[in-house]
Amino acid sequence: MTPADRADRVDPGGHAPRRSAPEAADPRRADPAEPDFPWVDRAAYPFTSRYLCVPAGRMHYLDEGPRDAPVILLVHGTPVWSFVWRHVVRELAADHRVIAPDHLGFGLSERPRGWGYTPADHAAALATFVDALELDGYVPVVHDFGGPIGLSGVLDHPERVRGVVLLNTWMWSLEGTPAARMSRLLSGHLGRFLYRRLNASPRFLIPAAFGDRRKLDRAVHQQYIAAFPTPEDRTPTWVLARELLASSEWYQGLWSRRAVLARLPALLLWGMKDPAFGPDALAQWREALPQARAVELEEAGHFVQEEAPAIAAAQIRRFVADLG
Repeated sequence: MTPADRADRVDPGGHAPRRSAPEAADPRRADPAEPDFPWVDRAAYPFTSRYLCVPAGRMHYLDEGPRDAPVILLVHGTPVWSFVWRHVVRELAADHRVIAPDHLGFGLSERPRGWGYTPADHAAALATFVDALELDGYVPVVHDFGGPIGLSGVLDHPERVRGVVLLNTWMWSLEGTPAARMSRLLSGHLGRFLYRRLNASPRFLIPAAFGDRRKLDRAVHQQYIAAFPTPEDRTPTWVLARELLASSEWYQGLWSRRAVLARLPALLLWGMKDPAFGPDALAQWREALPQARAVELEEAGHFVQEEAPAIAAAQIRRFVADLG
């Protein structure tokens, strides 16, 4: 059995929080006046908030750890925000520079009215963010929609990246899959009602995606629900549900360039009970990235960062260390 065929099978475990020392405000911060988000649990999310303006609006981000340490860029999907990475940030920031932005319309970032909120729009904003922070030699860690959003920039500038870490994500057309059928259903009036009026994405889809719903603490779940307080604020999650199918051509354009990724070191960190991007998605990535090491978390679902944070952080740490 070759390394490319071998997968490390582990059971998810808990976490041992480690708080990094707070950093001074970044001089590139867009505005020293931080907006008020009274719903944020600062005990669970005790990090310095920073802000950077991109053409469409103001992005919130974390930038924790030593500035001269290896750089890790954590890219979230939907319907979550940088809060989903909190355990990983705590574990790695002691000896890594860990950066975790919120996409526009998510978390503590601005919600610009009239912006597209498509994956391509988010990818362009993230590319501007990476340029503004002058990130070179970084390791992107991407999850869910963060995969195509974050890997788009990697495909454009692979020379700036040391390796990639993928968690339950994709980068190809979903036409013909259950995800596409769901996207087609949600694109209409029913989906708009469910997403905008009932806040269905964080309220119902997050627990449904866990391998073990008992691991979703009620207070943690509230951090995702509260991030979308009004119907207008929920537009970004509805757009991404629609774009599972509507952005098929864009995804396929990325997939046609996957040979670029195959030349990079890669780690596939996978929750095998993910109902959306589980074993089949992992198999597709392993075929595309034959050099990648795969870690299969047999009892975890879609949100490995929540269900197995200690394992996620340890595997990312090991991967970055092996890059030298």
